[in-house]
Amino acid sequence: MSYTIKIKEEIATINSTKSETIAELSGFIRNNATVTKNKIQLTTENEKTLKHLTTIIKIIYEIDSTVEIKNNLNFSKKELYQIIITDKVDFILKDIGYYDSNENYLKIPPNYIVGANEEIRAYLRGVFLCCGSVNNPETSRYHMELSVVNPEEAIFIQKLLNIFDLNAKILNRDKGYMIYLKEADKISDYLKILGASQAVLYFENIRIYRDQKNKTNRLNNCEQANIDKVIQTATNQLDQIKIIEENAAINLLDDKTKEALEYRKKYPEASLKELAEIITIETGKKITKSGLNHRFRKLSDLALKIQK
Repeated sequence: MSYTIKIKEEIATINSTKSETIAELSGFIRNNATVTKNKIQLTTENEKTLKHLTTIIKIIYEIDSTVEIKNNLNFSKKELYQIIITDKVDFILKDIGYYDSNENYLKIPPNYIVGANEEIRAYLRGVFLCCGSVNNPETSRYHMELSVVNPEEAIFIQKLLNIFDLNAKILNRDKGYMIYLKEADKISDYLKILGASQAVLYFENIRIYRDQKNKTNRLNNCEQANIDKVIQTATNQLDQIKIIEENAAINLLDDKTKEALEYRKKYPEASLKELAEIITIETGKKITKSGLNHRFRKLSDLALKIQK
């Protein structure tokens, strides 16, 4: 079962007030329905969404809807469930803010449909049930999208989302518009707004795991980079020592630099910090990493002069 389906099945079990249920139906019908004068036809692939919709329609409007099963033409093995409403069609469409009192189509629902935050949440649940998806955080980049057809509806949904500071964006597609979220914390907040508490727990657990894994990888990469740098530095110093020795130029170095040279040969894999500590312990004369680096610069300068 996909993560999106789990979210939809969870929010389909939420108990709502009458005004919230009407807002949810408005969000679903406006973005899913095929409407004619005497019929409203809704479509879903999910059985729990089907049961949820038929139940709330019966409770709110006291009518029975008809369910038909169709083959899915979108290369999916799942069947499509079509909910057909033929009773109280005009009343329902006006009640959810699809038509005004003169049966004119409303490009966005009237204010009373989403008059309070809980009604906004319900409307967004209805939209998600019919045209929403969230990538599984375990296998993909963080991404939530809502696919709608009408530009006015897309802007309206974006505004509703951004009431909650979700930073929702709109992308124009060939067959409509995509409202989307990319930030992990915003997607988590969005799931909380929908009321999908179990989906939020799963999302946050995976998010924490991924963040920790990424942090560990960064630390490992940083550590490996430091190791590579130490090895490269030591290799360069050993190459410079070889040049000096092959040209019998060691006596051109002062005693402290000769000492650094001998310790580098003795401990070829040590970092400058480690080598400074070793010299301090073995000679009883304190030397810092900076001081040791100064000696190796003298060694490098002499090797360069010999090469020239």
